Amino acid sequence: MRILLTNDDGIHAVGLRTLAESLQEIAELILVAPERDLSAAGHAVTLHKPLRMKPAAIPGLEATVYASNGTPADCVVLGCLALPQRPDLVVAGINRGANLGEEVLYSGTVSAAMEAALQGLPAFAISVASYSPPEYQTAADFARKLAQILPHIDLPDDCFLNVNVPPIPGEQIKGIELTRLGKRAYINKVEQREDLRGQTYYWLSGNPEETDSSEGTDIAAVAAGHISITPLHFDLTNYDLLTNLSSLLDQLSE
Repeated sequence: MRILLTNDDGIHAVGLRTLAESLQEIAELILVAPERDLSAAGHAVTLHKPLRMKPAAIPGLEATVYASNGTPADCVVLGCLALPQRPDLVVAGINRGANLGEEVLYSGTVSAAMEAALQGLPAFAISVASYSPPEYQTAADFARKLAQILPHIDLPDDCFLNVNVPPIPGEQIKGIELTRLGKRAYINKVEQREDLRGQTYYWLSGNPEETDSSEGTDIAAVAAGHISITPLHFDLTNYDLLTNLSSLLDQLSE
């Protein structure tokens, strides 16, 4: 099996290295990852400048490794279309920090898995629900198990998996849950600052506010010590509103 690995934390991220060390036991690995941290890059693609993919090395890892000036989604496109052999599976991660609820809309790691699905490949994104200190090995061990099974699962063409792992040792994991997205919107804050040259700049930050962490959500599962697996797809149509908005259509037609 040939697995393409990528992330949004950058080619030198510990999570990517830990994931690769685990998966190299079961597959031929190709790593194409951003040359720098591109967290929260979303599904951006590069159309306005040349894309580059330079050979790189990760100590102790036997794999083909490239660092790219592109986004996580770019890295998947390059790994699928610019290299001689197409991968059988794409794994994005291990992300430092959770990707729960609405965070999937911002995450470059999740978007990389989505791009793989757009390329017609099975894929999953995997994240550890902590920033300091992340416990990557539990997620890496789970990724190895899932990577061996997922290519044999009949997923719809527009579907991929989003996995979140509690930041605890493997023996403390209480189980695995299939979940739906909770609601975890960010309350954004913009600070106006001034640099040493007297020029104004802005610093964007935000804190998550959970408005739906009920049973069955990814948020609740991780909080209870379970690994969360959420099937996602890229059809964003609100089918209920197709019927409910008929009155709007009538008014627009007058």
